[in-house]
Amino acid sequence: MPGLEEFFPEPFLFEGTPFEINRLILVRLIAVVLLAIVFGLYARRAKLVPGRAQAVVEFGLDFVRKQIGHEIIGEEKSDRYMPLLATIFFGTLFMNLTGVIPGLQIAATSVIGMPLVYAVVAYVGFIVAGIKEQGAGHFFKNQLMPPGMPKVLYLLMTPIEFLSTFIIRPLTLTIRLLANMVAGHMILVLCFVGTNFLYTGMGGAAGIGLGSLTLVAGIIFVAFEIFIGALQAYIFALLSAVYISLSIEEH
Repeated sequence: MPGLEEFFPEPFLFEGTPFEINRLILVRLIAVVLLAIVFGLYARRAKLVPGRAQAVVEFGLDFVRKQIGHEIIGEEKSDRYMPLLATIFFGTLFMNLTGVIPGLQIAATSVIGMPLVYAVVAYVGFIVAGIKEQGAGHFFKNQLMPPGMPKVLYLLMTPIEFLSTFIIRPLTLTIRLLANMVAGHMILVLCFVGTNFLYTGMGGAAGIGLGSLTLVAGIIFVAFEIFIGALQAYIFALLSAVYISLSIEEH
């Protein structure tokens, strides 16, 4: 039965080099290529009156701009962070949804490397935005030394704020995305492997009946996994916007 080894496949190309490619790396490359094709075609073929495909892409971009950027950062300042937020949202979305694409069947974000990369990108964006808006001194002072407190309490609060802001935030972003994608993949594996066993291994009326139930459950969980993949992309981009908003505010 498939298990955790699925998340650590054997390399099949450039083995033993820093560029070795396994199944998971290939899935990530395919997601990147698909994302580049979608937005490359959109950029080249954009028209004043959009067709259906252009309308779908523009709906996604408008969703990021208004529901994430404007709502969290504000209309006046959010547009300058739109490229970062759109990259995080669509990159995470495409890599999450590879888990339900036949032939790929594993989320590219289901091993810690990819969620960590996105968390680092959000983390760097948070720091750069704060330094550009306030200057390095004011930014780090505001993040580590909340105003309006007795000075003696800074001996306690500054280490706590450092851990919370600069260590725990990127870790929680990484773990939240990773855990959801791993759990979703394992549920789908259990459903469809169970279906195969019940149909072919157990057989009979009972096997067919139970196998049909696990098959229906698997199909339902595929739809649920699509929803979770989109939701996690939204949450990741939303939290990135929240952190940027906190970094550019004086208090």
